[in-house]
Amino acid sequence: MAEFLWTAAEIAAATGGVLNGAPFEVSGVSIDTRSIEPGDLFVALAGVRDAHDFVPGALASGAAGSLTMRLVEGSCVVVGDTLKALESLGEAARYRAPAKRGAVTGSVGKTSVTRAVEAGLRLAGRGHASVKSYNNHIGVPLTLARMPRDTERAVFEVGMNHADEITPLSLMVRPHAVAITTVGPVHTENFPDGEEGVAKAKAEIFAGLEPGGIAVLNADNRWFDLLKAEAEKVGATVWSFGSGEGCTARLTGFDSHADGATVHAVIRGEALSFPILQAGQHWGLNSLCVLLMLEALDVPRATALEALAKFAPIEGRGAEKTVAVEGGAFTLVDESYNANPISMAAALKNLGARKVSGRRIVALTDMLELGPQAAEHHAALASLAEDAKIDLVFCAGPLMKSLWEALPPTRRGGYAETAVALTPLVTSAVRGGDVVMVKGSNGSKAGTVAAALASLGSDVGSGGDD
Repeated sequence: MAEFLWTAAEIAAATGGVLNGAPFEVSGVSIDTRSIEPGDLFVALAGVRDAHDFVPGALASGAAGSLTMRLVEGSCVVVGDTLKALESLGEAARYRAPAKRGAVTGSVGKTSVTRAVEAGLRLAGRGHASVKSYNNHIGVPLTLARMPRDTERAVFEVGMNHADEITPLSLMVRPHAVAITTVGPVHTENFPDGEEGVAKAKAEIFAGLEPGGIAVLNADNRWFDLLKAEAEKVGATVWSFGSGEGCTARLTGFDSHADGATVHAVIRGEALSFPILQAGQHWGLNSLCVLLMLEALDVPRATALEALAKFAPIEGRGAEKTVAVEGGAFTLVDESYNANPISMAAALKNLGARKVSGRRIVALTDMLELGPQAAEHHAALASLAEDAKIDLVFCAGPLMKSLWEALPPTRRGGYAETAVALTPLVTSAVRGGDVVMVKGSNGSKAGTVAAALASLGSDVGSGGDD
């Protein structure tokens, strides 16, 4: 196995570029000098600032060479358009690797499911996957370009905000299997036909599916029939997960406990129960989606179950911390990375199902990109908070004002226009025994509140759900 990822000659051949300077080899690909690793190729993408200005910094951090649109300091491969060149490099990586490829999209859960699938791929052999949530027109080709030449299996997260964004990414990846976790009212402000438009946009994942490919779909979702029909149009074999009869993988039970949960299911007629480290009930269906995707990518069932049993919650997506404060400790449930009506409902339901010694508290910031029904979606959380027996609700943002006004006075913890302004109200209210969940869209800065709560005291443990 070669230690290098690309040689300068390979980069030039893949991109149609011209090498300037001494030949070089790279062990990685980066678009950000802040995270450059020694031996990386630095790709100077056009942006608000001219990335070519960052080449000296990239070289100082150990970059072996650059992919640029003009001559710069050090060795470089010069191309006409660095983004198109990155796409070409990604496609060249796809051609040379023997990998079976999977792609995951969905309104909720795509990052967590992708990470869990990745865990199975790496346990089974030489696996590769997206870093963080690199799921857009830059992240997907970047992930492809980083794929080692001897990769056996890979999984890619694919996201969108508008129609016609997923199609080119699917054609780039050319997956052998795809999964749509679920479809809901997310980014609906960008779709004149609302949630149906979102479903059709998610169905674009089938565009690049390899002949004979597999589509893993959520049979409990209201758009299952539409998605199934779209998958079958391209000749895909549909595998379903859900709670009803006839599903390829059927959820029959979900038992939460202190260390996670036990999932009960029937997969292809075989009953089985298996442990996971996630306590949230939505992980019942998530885990079945993961198992079917891993099966589609030729990972043995035993390996897949082992990976699920070890897969821990992701920061910002349900990871928990026990934070010591005066008089005891409280549990922080960090759901601050993102939020929409589906994930918010699931998170509140999960919190309501927990056994607590103190109070159930939530700090919520705006859910974004919901269009004309945004106020209605936020106000509807009041009844969900009541069902979940939430003791105090803290709200931040102009959209969350609709929830604040719908809450009874006894449940109101505090309101502020911004997450920053809300933070001291929340931190001063918590006490030992409380379980505090923070959730909101990334753009509404829910992470600010979560970070402040985490820093209140010593972290004395972790666990939780996503």
